[in-house]
Amino acid sequence: MPEYNVLERDRVALLTIDLQRDFARADSPIRASGVGGNTPNIKRLIEGFREAGKPILHGVRFYRPDGSNVDLCRRGAVEEGLRVLMPGTRGAELWDCIKPSPSVRLDAESLLAGDMQQIAGREYVFYKPRWGAFYGTALQQQLETLEVSTLVVTGCNFPTGTRASVYEASARDYRVVVGSDAVCDASDEALRELGRLGVYQMTTEACLAWLKGMRTATAA
Repeated sequence: MPEYNVLERDRVALLTIDLQRDFARADSPIRASGVGGNTPNIKRLIEGFREAGKPILHGVRFYRPDGSNVDLCRRGAVEEGLRVLMPGTRGAELWDCIKPSPSVRLDAESLLAGDMQQIAGREYVFYKPRWGAFYGTALQQQLETLEVSTLVVTGCNFPTGTRASVYEASARDYRVVVGSDAVCDASDEALRELGRLGVYQMTTEACLAWLKGMRTATAA
């Protein structure tokens, strides 16, 4: 039988989810669990993909002050004054430690309009209006342009944005890898369940070794 789910190193890209300051700062009401412990591995994955010249796509959120584009579960809070992920604010920017250059700033209005912002040679940012990276975005078109078949996924908020993005990618027949030690707030049980979708798990070390063509064990 043909193996349709085999990872393709030559056609791989890294997808990051919600790596924004408001999800990481200590005093934030939407701080993601496990950010501190996972940040070094997330940073290593991103740097490894840059060094390999592979595409990187960052999915980010913005909340308009009037709440008009906010998820229903948070819309009331934003309407009543919750100020997080506001377009143009520092809280909505990418983590400083993962930027390709300290001078990178997000063009919120262009992103909200659905454009891809190129922040380095093969590195892009896009706005996602809901949890998943594919819903209402140009991500799939960009991946097709880049001839990507395999996605390595890392990021914050595993129970919401990261897991939704994995399911959406699987539904579109992408071969998917989750950085098992490079996602925030993911339980062992939740990660194991992804195996039923044919999703692979790799530690950061194993993923970077695989990216370089070295033999390493993986777990599906």
